[in-house]
Amino acid sequence: MPRLPRLVAALLFALTAAACSVPDPQDLPRPAQHDVAALAQAITDLGPQVDPDEARRMARIAYDYPLRLAVEYQVEDRPIIHNIKVNQGLKPRGLCYQWADDLEARLSAEGFQTLELQRAIANSESAIRIEHSTVIVTAPGASLYDGIVLDPWRNGGLLFWDKVRDDTRYPWLPREEVFKRKRARFGEARAQ
Repeated sequence: MPRLPRLVAALLFALTAAACSVPDPQDLPRPAQHDVAALAQAITDLGPQVDPDEARRMARIAYDYPLRLAVEYQVEDRPIIHNIKVNQGLKPRGLCYQWADDLEARLSAEGFQTLELQRAIANSESAIRIEHSTVIVTAPGASLYDGIVLDPWRNGGLLFWDKVRDDTRYPWLPREEVFKRKRARFGEARAQ
């Protein structure tokens, strides 16, 4: 290959890689106090029984803990690329369900009395889009659809949050409903 085309190819590869990379996990921006306060207020607004102190504590952990996970997971790429690396054994963890498992475990360890954690899955029936898992916070006994999505995977450790009904990017379903449907489908396939 002549020298100039190789140089152009190398330059294009470097530019593409740079465009797809994310900051080093230690360099991820720390959450602004007003962002944490906005999430705390949204959590408080889930119901009159929600303790504002618990809401503030949950908001702080929901923002801070994923940054720590990004370091542990060795996140260097966009989530889809990181998933490929995890599946190839090049990275230790970082699939969406692992982010959700770890965030749920950390939040559960707080023993919140006026908040409930639920799990949701999106795209479980899609032939095109990959399945995605997340944590939902609700008031106790409330529907998942009245909760708030806490999604650390979507931005590689930078928390995404929104009301479930307003998160138009993902059609969330209760995780147990998805698992039940998959078990039924698996049972039907085995019976044939």
